[in-house]
Amino acid sequence: MKAMILERPGTPLKAVEMPDPVPGPGQVQVAVTACGVCRTDLHVVDGDLTETKLPIIPGHEIVGSVSALGDGVEDFALGDRIGIPWLGHTCGCCSYCRSGAENLCDEPGFTGYQIDGGYAEMTVADADFCFPLQGDHSDAELAPLLCAGLIGYRSLVMAGAEARRLGIYGFGAAAHIVAQVARYQQREIYAFTSPGDDAARQFALDMGAAWAGGSDQEAPVELDAAIIFAPVGPLVPAALRAVRKGGIVVCGGIHMSDIPSFPYNILWGERVLRSVANLTRQDAIDFLALAPQVPVTTQVETFPLQQANAALRALRNGELTGAAVLIP
Repeated sequence: MKAMILERPGTPLKAVEMPDPVPGPGQVQVAVTACGVCRTDLHVVDGDLTETKLPIIPGHEIVGSVSALGDGVEDFALGDRIGIPWLGHTCGCCSYCRSGAENLCDEPGFTGYQIDGGYAEMTVADADFCFPLQGDHSDAELAPLLCAGLIGYRSLVMAGAEARRLGIYGFGAAAHIVAQVARYQQREIYAFTSPGDDAARQFALDMGAAWAGGSDQEAPVELDAAIIFAPVGPLVPAALRAVRKGGIVVCGGIHMSDIPSFPYNILWGERVLRSVANLTRQDAIDFLALAPQVPVTTQVETFPLQQANAALRALRNGELTGAAVLIP
């Protein structure tokens, strides 16, 4: 199979030919038809995340069809269209797994980080961490749901059902999905983009935002909650200043630049600052059931697999509107 591998952080991905992966017990072999390019992939490639297996095939927003079954797999059949997300394995026995917080597992395995991912023509995955994909959307349109959608959905839940006025900082792949869900739930969206990024501001308005402006601007109303998708630490005090007393600020990324010091008074008033870590399989079940009801649509730009470095560069430089997706 053809694959794009990361040999060393901070270097471009390398195109290679590799043997087709063979599914072990409980695994499925998947012929990859689309793989989203996530900001977390950038953090892996750039070395911001330091526990990666090397060399590694990145990619964790994987859509494909089952091409072989390992022993003991009963929930999937050959030819099934399935999705493979970031969470690829848990120990199943630590206190977090036993309490329903498997996203915080002490010994997890993450797709495209410790487990070879979807920047390839084929991959293997634990069948228990894969999900059937239904509907008429193309594989490329479905791929961003597997992380941008799931993390966005978990972040929205953490923001609280009573948060009617919702701020979103950073309007890319995750934001354009979660905004659709929030509007379906009759919330008002206030989008904060990079200052001067008129394309992102217009994109947010097109996605139903009541207001869109630069992250250097004050919110036009007092917010009930805010979700920060941009990996920019200084946005944390900005969001705290924007939410009301008792409001919630959710940091939705796996990596963020350092948060500067801020005065206690912008946290006081029982404001809450929290992070979202990974996802649970229940998140995927809930979101993939909700998405067709909204219905969620994704705006994607496709790249051939061999142009993975170009897709990553476009994401890094803020040149995308929506999500990039690799097509083998």
